[in-house]
Amino acid sequence: MEPATGSPRSLVSLISLGIAAALVFAVLAALGTWQLERRAWKLGLIERVNTRAHAPSTAAPGREEWPLITAADYEYRHVRVRGVFLNDRETQVAASTELGPGYWVLTPLQLPDGALVLVNRGFVPTDRRDPATRKSGEIAGETTVTGLLRITEPGGTLLRSNDPSTDRWYSRDVAAIAAARGLTDVAPYFIDADATSNAMADGPDSPVGGLTVITFHNNHLIYAITWYGLALMLAGGTAHVIRQEWRARRATTP
Repeated sequence: MEPATGSPRSLVSLISLGIAAALVFAVLAALGTWQLERRAWKLGLIERVNTRAHAPSTAAPGREEWPLITAADYEYRHVRVRGVFLNDRETQVAASTELGPGYWVLTPLQLPDGALVLVNRGFVPTDRRDPATRKSGEIAGETTVTGLLRITEPGGTLLRSNDPSTDRWYSRDVAAIAAARGLTDVAPYFIDADATSNAMADGPDSPVGGLTVITFHNNHLIYAITWYGLALMLAGGTAHVIRQEWRARRATTP
């Protein structure tokens, strides 16, 4: 005979409910803890980047350091390097900045020892992508570049891949750009030039430097509170259901 509508759940169903709720609670609590760990990592990153970016400039890593370069130890260091731009080998990489959409201008800088470093001279709008439209912004002769050391960005972006065959670039992939331009002995990083590094240009058409984004979103505490809050709501709701069902069972037990 089927139990009457509104009759208490069986003991097995209550136990199953408790186990399922405990598993979901554990997942939600783990997500909250993970967000707190991410917050600690993000705060450390922000402090490290700000310290490096605003420190006095130091010499960019030379050949002997290239094998040692990692994002954790080197990215966003404030560096300087001296050399001659190979303006005929520049590459434009699609960019979206506070100045609007356009392109980063990456130009190889040849150092006195023959090595090359790709320098992101800065941003140009779409109508000045063609180097012929900004000849006055080129820098001839030896010059010093200061800026932030950045780690190569291989492959492209999440939505678009680099296509060297059609010269379409969506990320600053040092190795791929060097190969496409026939460059050898190239540093495994690039430098985001600061706003002063185009001062030696002969005209007003220089790329706009100093646009490196060094601020990072940090919403991890809000996410952690959300996950913990959901876990507590689940625990409270489950406890309420079990308590009500237990009372109903006692009331119907002779």
